[in-house]
Amino acid sequence: MASLPVEVVYGLYFGVLTGLVPAAVAWLLGFGFRYVTGVTVPGLAVVVLSVAIAGASGGLMALADPTITQSESQVRLTVALLVVLMGSLYAHNRGDAFANDIPRKMSLRKLTERSLSTDVVELVGGRGQVSVTVTGEVGDIEGYPPVPLDIRTGIRNGEWTFPADIPLVELESRFADRLQNEFDLAAVEVRLDERARATVTAAAPVGGLSKRLPAGKRAVSVTALVPTGLAQGDDVVVVTDGGTVSATVAGVDSVAEVPSEPDDDDDDADAPKAAPRAPTAVGGEGRVTLAVDRGQVEPLLTSDVERFVVTSRGVRREFELVSLLRRAGKRFSRLSVRSESPLDGVTLGEAGVRDAYGVAVLAVRHGGNWTIAPRGDQAVSAGDTLYAVGSRSDLTGFEEAVA
Repeated sequence: MASLPVEVVYGLYFGVLTGLVPAAVAWLLGFGFRYVTGVTVPGLAVVVLSVAIAGASGGLMALADPTITQSESQVRLTVALLVVLMGSLYAHNRGDAFANDIPRKMSLRKLTERSLSTDVVELVGGRGQVSVTVTGEVGDIEGYPPVPLDIRTGIRNGEWTFPADIPLVELESRFADRLQNEFDLAAVEVRLDERARATVTAAAPVGGLSKRLPAGKRAVSVTALVPTGLAQGDDVVVVTDGGTVSATVAGVDSVAEVPSEPDDDDDDADAPKAAPRAPTAVGGEGRVTLAVDRGQVEPLLTSDVERFVVTSRGVRREFELVSLLRRAGKRFSRLSVRSESPLDGVTLGEAGVRDAYGVAVLAVRHGGNWTIAPRGDQAVSAGDTLYAVGSRSDLTGFEEAVA
């Protein structure tokens, strides 16, 4: 019979070999049960399960070495059992603690969320903003025509400023939308790093006049005495020697590109820096491209234009409303609801937007669909787009709370 110290050493060795599997199972059981249910598995259950697993492992080892179960080896068995129990209880406690430390709600977006470096954030008016710089050449997207040189230069040399309190994924999306809207690109792909340096690939605009033609319409150019100020989208009546044709202006010749008046008070950070330009006719004899029904194409082409009349569209009430609100000191803002904000997962009525923030929500884009003048039961969640109206200070507070 071996001495007691030797038996203790054999017991420790045997306990470590047979206790590895029970310890792993105890850790997984403690972690999984705590993470899913929030309840700790009782220690007695862990002891029973660990002894059962260790007994099975020890039985398999006894087949290879029958001496470990002989009466003279009871010391080593006792020591091995204590090692198995202590190891299993410790592993169960660690698994339980680990499940209690990690967050319950995890999403792919949070796991992949990146943020800007604090070195590139500038404080302007008490709010952080970042200037995005386009690095390298603007690439082409496979399958699309190459981007013209002037558009490449405009993208590379433009000044692009955005709020700094949004994740890089959202910033990439906003920058791509802004480029697509400003340069009328067919597609845009943007990749940003933590230093706000952007790599841009884009697709040139596809089609010009064809995109402005409504479905079922055809474009026809006629020569007429064009009134001054005629612009794309105006409704006209063309009187010919063969009859009368109603049409919509799709383009004008000899235009004067008049910059529209920029609004210095616009709070939308995503608005393009350049003022939009409204092409209008200078007046006099000129050519006009009209969008007409298919059946009116041939009569219009085979007849001479006698009169060219611009019809009135009447008063646009929505423009009057905007002017009235601006005269009252109100401003408009477009914002995107961030995750875990007061509007995430609630309705407008539950959030009490008007009472809590002093602003009114004019439109909501939820689930890909726009709702104009939403009611209190309108649901809002993270990623939705809102148009709000209110005073400058109220809009600032509203944006800081939800955007």
